[in-house]
Amino acid sequence: MDEISYAPAEGLLSFTWALIALPALGAAVLLLAGRRADKWGHWLGTAAIGAAFALALGLFASLAGLEDKSAHLDLFTIISVGGLQIDASLLFDPLSAVFCLLITGVGFLIHVYAVGYMSHDAGRRKFFAYFNLFAAAMLVLVLGGNYFMTFVGWEGVGLASYLLIAFWQLKPAAATAGKKAFLTNRVADVGFLLAMFLMLGTLGTVDFAGVFNGASELSDATSLALGLLLLAAACGKSGQWPFQTWLPDAMEGPTPVSALIHAATMVTAGVYLIARSNVIFSLNPDVQTAVVVVGALTLLLGSIVGCAKDDIKRVLAWSTVSQIGYMFLAVGLGGGAFALGIIHLLAHGFFKAGLFLGSGSVMHAMNDQTDIRRFGGLWRKMPLTYATFAAGWLAIIGLFPFSGYFTKDPIIASAFAREGWQGWVVGGAALLGAALTAFYMTRLFVLTFHGPKRWTEDVHPHESPAIMTGPLVLLGIGSLAAGGLMASPVTEWLTPVFGEHHEAHGHLTHMQVTVATTVVVVLGAALAWLLFRGGTDEVPRAAAWPVRAARADLGGEAVNRGLFERPSRLAASASVAMDGRVVDGAVNGLSASIGGSSRRLLTLQTGFVRSYALSILSGAVIVVAALMVVVTQ
Repeated sequence: MDEISYAPAEGLLSFTWALIALPALGAAVLLLAGRRADKWGHWLGTAAIGAAFALALGLFASLAGLEDKSAHLDLFTIISVGGLQIDASLLFDPLSAVFCLLITGVGFLIHVYAVGYMSHDAGRRKFFAYFNLFAAAMLVLVLGGNYFMTFVGWEGVGLASYLLIAFWQLKPAAATAGKKAFLTNRVADVGFLLAMFLMLGTLGTVDFAGVFNGASELSDATSLALGLLLLAAACGKSGQWPFQTWLPDAMEGPTPVSALIHAATMVTAGVYLIARSNVIFSLNPDVQTAVVVVGALTLLLGSIVGCAKDDIKRVLAWSTVSQIGYMFLAVGLGGGAFALGIIHLLAHGFFKAGLFLGSGSVMHAMNDQTDIRRFGGLWRKMPLTYATFAAGWLAIIGLFPFSGYFTKDPIIASAFAREGWQGWVVGGAALLGAALTAFYMTRLFVLTFHGPKRWTEDVHPHESPAIMTGPLVLLGIGSLAAGGLMASPVTEWLTPVFGEHHEAHGHLTHMQVTVATTVVVVLGAALAWLLFRGGTDEVPRAAAWPVRAARADLGGEAVNRGLFERPSRLAASASVAMDGRVVDGAVNGLSASIGGSSRRLLTLQTGFVRSYALSILSGAVIVVAALMVVVTQ
């Protein structure tokens, strides 16, 4: 492998830091200005992320003109101890450029939508401050020039997600969901910390170039440990098994938060970490296998659970769990499949943002109701929302010529290209996931917009205002066209990071995979249409148990409670008992014994001089007698 190096930033690229500074400044102004900014704070927050998007476009154009597609910028030194030096550095290369455009571009549309969605919320100014903070932290994460800076952004995203998920903190479910997301991610983040310690112990650096250039010298055991630790961190941030349970609960936050987390920021961070660390993950086949297994298992788990949920946002949340599973599967396959994972991530950013904001538009029209069994017939009342939601639906199920076809089919083909029986298992899982995706997304689409109306008389559905439908239209166009327009150019653009991409050839040809995927997608969508076109939610007796299992998240919560929560509670109770009975008992016992002794000794002090004189005389007699005995002997 050729030695990796990054060129110093020059010209406009030397202002890469401003990408972070713009939304960070917006957040600072909105938080410090307080209620004085209530009337205009939302526009400042939107303008900050819009300016960052414009700058990202300029930086992208500057990078495209360079022969060496990288720009490394050292800002200042954070740690300098002995031979260890860690700098606050930024790296703008093809991978980080793609993420910056996604974060700021899609993020800007979500900000605009939120202006209308949060118009009646008393805390709108604070909401936009947290929104800007979220974007700034994610930009630090993807622009960090070393693992330490990436970790700073990683933790910043965790903080911002807590503030946004629990934004309506007076609602108990929202407060609980925020804590759950925060604590689950902190558990997984231990993997990131241990990975950095391992890098420092074995390679003496956390700089990307230093780690990647020295990675080939690591032993198999060390490379395995390093890869698994980074995988654990990525699973937590991206809601992959076994840390998937926090992601659906995050729906308790305002809908724009759901869109930003699922489409442009937090859940994509795990995919970014593995893609950025592609050199490490490519070294050890066992690590790659672990990533593939996690991706395949999670995409099936998410799609199965999504089939049985009735909350419009939770169906989309489990859809995200599943689609991120496809991305993990791709980056785990290694080689050119790294680029396939990023392309699907970009397409997902468009259609998932559109779907979430579309669900928010439906909730806006339905008095914040979320049960799709109480919708139906909304296509007549909300034509723009219906059309844009349909675009996202067609994109995610992957029918030709919509974006999912160009991004998900190549991942399935690469899965079938894995050697031996693993190719059939992993490829079959990916193909089954495509069928289930078509089923649950069609079920969601049909129950929401088609069939007889099922809402109550006090609900009067209506189309959302232009400030909300405008972003929906743009995201809908992106959902339809993004995959086909981006697939080949983005693959070529990412070549300096991942190397040359070669089409996978394995058990099935690309055409055979395309035909098989199209067939199962059409069958899944047709079955959902037949079952739910009348608005029924009846479950056949034969399917009752599987549906109950899916509605219980396939036991995910029960497993977490059994393996982690209950043992932790028992350990905490045992610690309290140990502290109360053993530690406090020892301290209290010592105190009681000293107190009792002092009370007994206290009786010797009578306050009478004659008693003290008698005691002195008695002691003197005893001493003299003892001395006489000694002398006579």
